[in-house]
Amino acid sequence: MKNFFLSTVLIAFFGVTCQAQITPPSASQDTTRSDEQQEILIGNNNAHIEEIDTYADRFVPRKASLYAAVLPGAGQIYNKKYWKLPFVYGGFIALGYAVHYYDGLYQDQREELFRVLNDSNYNSIYGSETTIRSNIDNARRERDFYLIMTGVLYLLQIADAHIDAHLKEFDLNPQLKVSLEPSFENSQYFGYNAGLSLKLKF
Repeated sequence: MKNFFLSTVLIAFFGVTCQAQITPPSASQDTTRSDEQQEILIGNNNAHIEEIDTYADRFVPRKASLYAAVLPGAGQIYNKKYWKLPFVYGGFIALGYAVHYYDGLYQDQREELFRVLNDSNYNSIYGSETTIRSNIDNARRERDFYLIMTGVLYLLQIADAHIDAHLKEFDLNPQLKVSLEPSFENSQYFGYNAGLSLKLKF
């Protein structure tokens, strides 16, 4: 009985295989392909067709991150977002100035403290020793804070370049529009209602 069942399965398998091999090529013709459409696309020289893969390859997130890590702002230049450069370099200039200012204040207060400790007759314009020590702590705290913020800005501009390169593929559809339009609605309970609607068009 087992041999009979096995023989039946083998015969059925080979029968399906033979039938699949003798299927004429015309039966598996691709119905979605149209030579007429291809001729129209080829003949229209004014149409600019750009594949998504080709467009996305121009902006590699890894390259954007690497450029931004080597030189701050280079990732934004790679993504062609030149308007972000003033924010990147302006932020670094402002933070660098703050670090320089508080570091100078910290050094001045330290020198003033050494004068107070070495000369008992010296009267500091900044007050007592306790006041000067407090000024030193505050200046050091502010300097370290702005140093940390400089590092945060450095990491943020790398993340911005990386994410912006990922989002480049969403710039492909020029018909994508977001608009705020007035809307009117007739409700059986509240009557006519007027308001605003946010519409997303593809």
